[in-house]
Amino acid sequence: MKILANDGIANSGKILLEAAGHTVVTETVAQDNLIDAINNENYEVVLVRSATTVRQHVMDSCPNLKMIGRGGVGMDNIDVEYGRSKGLHVFNTPAASSQSVAELVMTQLFSLVRMTYDANKEMPENGASNFKVLKKKYGKGVELRGKTIGIIGFGRIGQSVAQYAMGCGMNVIAHDPFVSKANIKLSIQGKGIEVPIETTSMEEVLTQSDFLSLHVPKQADGSAVIGTNELNSMKDGVYLVNAARGGVIYEEALISALDSGKVAACALDVFENEPTPNEAILEHSKIATTPHIGAATLEAQDRIGEELANFIIANS
Repeated sequence: MKILANDGIANSGKILLEAAGHTVVTETVAQDNLIDAINNENYEVVLVRSATTVRQHVMDSCPNLKMIGRGGVGMDNIDVEYGRSKGLHVFNTPAASSQSVAELVMTQLFSLVRMTYDANKEMPENGASNFKVLKKKYGKGVELRGKTIGIIGFGRIGQSVAQYAMGCGMNVIAHDPFVSKANIKLSIQGKGIEVPIETTSMEEVLTQSDFLSLHVPKQADGSAVIGTNELNSMKDGVYLVNAARGGVIYEEALISALDSGKVAACALDVFENEPTPNEAILEHSKIATTPHIGAATLEAQDRIGEELANFIIANS
């Protein structure tokens, strides 16, 4: 088959596909030209990440299309059910990036509590002239050990975050309407143990957490999971991390909560208006930002590429 990997694919996945006799093209086609490219080049498979969307009109306009693959977890840029109703294979790679996203969350947590995200900007400019002032400014960090992290969305990524958090000595509570219990597998010096966690109510997680990490998909109706009411119910001085999807946190309410001190600090890897985030978010002194890099590790990209390739090979 002829495959368009429009948002790229790891070389390991490309090698697997080509060894199986498939043709893989990785040159990016502009969204407005996607339909013409699929039809003119007779692509039977389109692989995307988060940049390219594949909606109903694309599927209806491309009769030779057989498969649509999403390298990653969230599939809100694809009309999944419609595609499947037309007999298309629509698939993703839900397990491939869990560890990488979880490690970014932990990176963000450490950065927030020690304010390194801000110190790394201040030191090059003012470190030589205001060293003592900055030392005092950033000398009010807190530790993660012994604190409670609430995880909203307890699928693969949420459970991976729980593994790392437990390793840091944090208490873990979680909410997920579709998961009642999970056994978190820990490995310590080659010895494995399992720790069962029963999920609890959203209210319990919001009111009892010192830190909150979100791992839920974009809501079908576009609503935020964390808005003004949810923020008001949290502990004073809570820390938030969103490495899930933009819009899961209502950004205007978040800014207000940061300005009032209700939220101590927040880390965002995703934004409401990607790829043009709100400048007020990017410039806020209490928000640590990264450009949607949760799955952007060499290991995760290899796993994603290989998982995509194996699915295509098995179903072609």
